[in-house]
Amino acid sequence: MKIVTDSAADLPPEEIENLGIVVAPLQIQFPDGTVNSEEITRDDFYSRLKAMWPAIPTTSLPPVGYFTDLYRKLAAKKDQILSIHVSSGLSSTIQSARLGAGDVPEAAVEHVDSMTLSGGERFQVIAAALADKAGRSKEYILERLQRIREATETIYTLDTLTYLARGGRIGRVQALAGALLHIKPIIHVDKADGKYSTVGKERTLHKALTAIVDHLQETYGETPLWVSVLHGQFNEQAEVLSEMIKSRLNVAKLEVLRISPVLGVHTGPGIVGAAVVPFGLMEDI
Repeated sequence: MKIVTDSAADLPPEEIENLGIVVAPLQIQFPDGTVNSEEITRDDFYSRLKAMWPAIPTTSLPPVGYFTDLYRKLAAKKDQILSIHVSSGLSSTIQSARLGAGDVPEAAVEHVDSMTLSGGERFQVIAAALADKAGRSKEYILERLQRIREATETIYTLDTLTYLARGGRIGRVQALAGALLHIKPIIHVDKADGKYSTVGKERTLHKALTAIVDHLQETYGETPLWVSVLHGQFNEQAEVLSEMIKSRLNVAKLEVLRISPVLGVHTGPGIVGAAVVPFGLMEDI
């Protein structure tokens, strides 16, 4: 089986290569041209983002034709295809993928709406790839992905809401806009519809990070966890959050990763948060 995903899954390059995953690239439109989000480094992206402020770039999803061509190539190799994508509540990527598959009737494509993004989406992609390598059936993989989806929390805070507001992606965080742009919101992806929702808001970043850990502790208790701390260009705050999580949660595995430029367009460099899943759901595959 071939695992397909998209840039929003925040997979490190070595993970993509080692697990044999195909990543459909989202595009970033700067005033001087379009950039493949998989081909620009995180720091180069943020340098360009800061240089063009107060304008911001836009993003576009892989076109239907990209998926048609991709699925046709994989079908020619007799591969079954499991295509796992960023939440339909936040992007139309999975719709593009489904339309692309419709033009390749010979391809055996199973689409999975991750109902999340970033590290939360990544957990599902990793689980699918590992389960396939272990010889698990498609039915087993789909059932495990559902359990992971239901048990994963993707939560973060922002130094500023201005990027979300300018990009029109503020959604149900709208109540925090305007005069409250300097508030540090705690935002997560709602499991019910895969859209952004606010957990709370604080006046300082330290309080926002504390609120994130409070929420995770309340959600998971003493459950052993795999934690991915993620940030844009916020190294110090990512380290602070990591130490707070290690001191208060039952951490079986913790890593610090950078979020994809295609997500950074909408958050700016000052984003830090975590994707969390019970370790047992990833360990026994």
